[in-house]
Amino acid sequence: MTAYQHPGEPGAETGPAHGAGPARYDAVVLAGGAARRLGGTDKPGVRVGGRPLLDRVLAACATARTTVVVAAPRPTARPVTWAREDPPGGGPLAALDAGLRHTTAEHVVVLSADLPFLHEPTVDRMLSTLRASGCDGVLLTDPSGRDQPLVAAYRAPRLREELALLSGRHGALAGLPLRRLTAELDLTRISDPVASFDCDTWDDIATARARIREHGHVLDEWISAVKDELGIDLAVDTRGLLDLARVAAHGVDRPAAPLTTFLVGYAAAQAGGGPEAVAEAARKAEALAARWARESTAEDRPSGEGQQPAQGDVAPDATPDTRPDAG
Repeated sequence: MTAYQHPGEPGAETGPAHGAGPARYDAVVLAGGAARRLGGTDKPGVRVGGRPLLDRVLAACATARTTVVVAAPRPTARPVTWAREDPPGGGPLAALDAGLRHTTAEHVVVLSADLPFLHEPTVDRMLSTLRASGCDGVLLTDPSGRDQPLVAAYRAPRLREELALLSGRHGALAGLPLRRLTAELDLTRISDPVASFDCDTWDDIATARARIREHGHVLDEWISAVKDELGIDLAVDTRGLLDLARVAAHGVDRPAAPLTTFLVGYAAAQAGGGPEAVAEAARKAEALAARWARESTAEDRPSGEGQQPAQGDVAPDATPDTRPDAG
């Protein structure tokens, strides 16, 4: 039985905001393939947008209670549990079985390690659809309508049940194709040509790298890469910081923009960090830059006797007659 859900249909919203996804799910990431079409290159380690493909996938399932990566251990952007199929290189069903042995949640997200455009809202959407339906799993389809069973959310008990049956029937799971499993499951399919895009060839890698540098994506991708590199887990108000940089550049001097945003970050860290601290530091710096800019314009300078300074030109805790130089 198959059900389809397209992005434009009711109930097909992108998903909840960051951190608000469905609770209590585990993730299994299959990262041990041979990558023959890439000439045997270590595909999970190939960088797209400055980040290894594996780390990009791990960011998409960061809210998982347990994340299992089925592959030989390697450095990753966040802690994970490592597993290995028996025998190594035994194929996707053997790898999935090995990963599931380390999970306990009722729902499990199963992902390949080569999905450059998968993000947390899509994972949340698959889980929400699974929870709201009676199906065994929810998977994405690519632009041609083909199933992508390694971009999916499943009911873990059903996976274990079918894997046990397949193992008993064939003697082992090694070498069996994924379709032997998915053919036995009641699945809902979601059309998502972007999130389902995977990197099987160097042309795919080139396409992904080019798309990330498109105007509408580059800043978000760069900030995500910097946060991963610095080990920062912080929701960044990109627009607010860009507004601050613009005010500093125009109201003070162009080099003031990067220096000001650096100081805002440092001040936020001194205040304990977090989005609120960044927002407050940015607000203060933007107000200061605006006052600075007003001082350089004749229109805002007091010119007549008794004329009051423009609002914001005096510190909140000082009035003209209480300053040290007041006459």
